Amino acid sequence: MKRWNSTSIVGLVSVSAIMLAACEEPKVDGAIFDNLQQCIDDRGIPSDQCEQSYKEARSQHTAVAPKYTSEQDCQADFGAGKCEQAPYRSSTGGSIFMPMMAGYMMGSFLGGRSSVFSQPLYRSARDPKTYRTADNRAAGSATGRTQIARSATSRPSVKSSTIRRGGFGSSGRRFGSAAT
Repeated sequence: MKRWNSTSIVGLVSVSAIMLAACEEPKVDGAIFDNLQQCIDDRGIPSDQCEQSYKEARSQHTAVAPKYTSEQDCQADFGAGKCEQAPYRSSTGGSIFMPMMAGYMMGSFLGGRSSVFSQPLYRSARDPKTYRTADNRAAGSATGRTQIARSATSRPSVKSSTIRRGGFGSSGRRFGSAAT
């Protein structure tokens, strides 16, 4: 049986730390806010930029939020009282439910400083401290100006189908078509 000495353990820990650092996802500068007022209160961001970004996130919300055929399925993924009825019905005439927007993200993710990108954020019942995009990508947990995972900065996809159960963060079934 091989014995470990302190030099071997230190070397193993150092290699492990380097490997973890290499695997960490790159981050970009951005901002996450619970609501419009929180952004306006941040003196480093012009209020008109806050208003424009919030308006953009709100307008995307209905199109990109995960869709559910029942309120119970939505609440299973997002929590009680965290879902709302979509402003339209399914192609079969039934109600569609989606999570409420928990916040929004903004930043200059598209290249130049003049291009500011914004999108709605959600919080799942399984991980209520982390803001997630409509595509279920972790954006971060801090509000205000912060570092955001680069993978969370891509534009969310439009949801044209509903999730039967266990969809957000789970392997669920999609079916039907929602009119947007």
